[in-house]
Amino acid sequence: MKKGFFFTTLLVLASIATFAQVKWNADPAHTSIIFGVKHLGLSYVQGHFTKFNGTIETTDSTNFQNAKVDFTVDASSISTGVDQRDGHLKTDDFFNVAEYPSITLKSVSLKKVSGDKYILLADLTIRNTTKRVTFNVTYNGVIKDPWGLRRAGFTAKTTINRLDYGVKYADKLPSGVWAVAPTVDITVNVEAVKQ
Repeated sequence: MKKGFFFTTLLVLASIATFAQVKWNADPAHTSIIFGVKHLGLSYVQGHFTKFNGTIETTDSTNFQNAKVDFTVDASSISTGVDQRDGHLKTDDFFNVAEYPSITLKSVSLKKVSGDKYILLADLTIRNTTKRVTFNVTYNGVIKDPWGLRRAGFTAKTTINRLDYGVKYADKLPSGVWAVAPTVDITVNVEAVKQ
């Protein structure tokens, strides 16, 4: 009797442990990390990072409440479509990729607000400086793709001040307008595949 109860308890605990760990990996071909910043107060320059790893861990295949989100970005993969500008962004004026090769994001909480809207609180680390940021997240749903894989989609947006992270380039025009604005808009479009 005791043996049977012990075995049953182990099976239940094992199934709970399995159920508690649903992992999703960001599909790099269908995920984008985009930033935008004003130049000379006139135009809006956008760029993105081409190399990154991202995971989402949940306790349910369709419920992402309290999911754990973890992204690591290769800072040297920054791309704005202009080689000279990308080279400058890799220097100590901006990201200093030689000394700080990675940008990381680790979730603190992911809470459903209503419908498909969530709020993500996360610790964002740039140049070894970590600040807590709030992302407004839209959950785009879960599907089974034509190849039998489960995919989930999200769009997350936030705004940061780059000076808070030591991204210190601070040239201004005689009028006082920033050459590169301190405010940076970030949009992350994620298509994640269930593992």
